[in-house]
Amino acid sequence: MLLRIEHLGIAVENLEESIPVYEALLNTPCYKTEAVASEGVLTAFFQVGPNKIELLQATDAQSPIAKFLEKKGKGFHHVAFETDDIQKEIERLTQQGFELIHMHPKPGADHKRIAFLHPKSTDKLLVELCQDISTPF
Repeated sequence: MLLRIEHLGIAVENLEESIPVYEALLNTPCYKTEAVASEGVLTAFFQVGPNKIELLQATDAQSPIAKFLEKKGKGFHHVAFETDDIQKEIERLTQQGFELIHMHPKPGADHKRIAFLHPKSTDKLLVELCQDISTPF
């Protein structure tokens, strides 16, 4: 079951330049930066009420974020929904006809398991499913 919007992902070219901008905009400090080698990104997180903002900087020229920045430039990248059972959500969405980029959850940032839905099947919106690691598979 989808529980809430967990975070909004924003592609940036340089975290060192973008973090102060978002700290001022959101009036809150960046609480964490983290590299996710499997995705070729460096992330920075901000808590905004019950939700989070995730900034994403490419660390690999072949990463999805690098390709996104090359094609579309900086800006909104994805919406992430928290789920209490990511594998059940993957199965449910597949049965509903959605195309997934990841058929099996993989490690993501901020202590999460993640899977992305392909924008072709979500009206051109990149959707991430995420489940806290403390929740068993």
